[in-house]
Amino acid sequence: MTTYRIDRLNKEFLRLISAMLQTRIKNADASEAVLTMVSVSRDLGHAKVFYTLIDQEGRERVQAALDSAAGPLRAMLGKEMRLRTIPELHFHYDDSENEARRMDDLLDRVAEMDARAQAERNGR
Repeated sequence: MTTYRIDRLNKEFLRLISAMLQTRIKNADASEAVLTMVSVSRDLGHAKVFYTLIDQEGRERVQAALDSAAGPLRAMLGKEMRLRTIPELHFHYDDSENEARRMDDLLDRVAEMDARAQAERNGR
């Protein structure tokens, strides 16, 4: 369960890291990432930064660029925010959108099979 403070920090980290990736980090691969969510631990020791990509082919390249930018981003966050502890940033690919598409496809197939079965029952 997240507290109100942690929830505010998650939103602020998301806003700041997104802006820093677009403006301050010079690596073009890192700026391809679209951040979706930040989850900071309660002790502010670690932060999971979830991202997705428009073009899925460069996933390893973008992950490597984000991992290399984690240290400089943390230093910039330390200068920007007034916190005693700035969390270590861990970037994770967010595949929830792909999973949602897969579930939609499965539900569409089930609905189609159900409609066919209903038509067969009514046709008898």
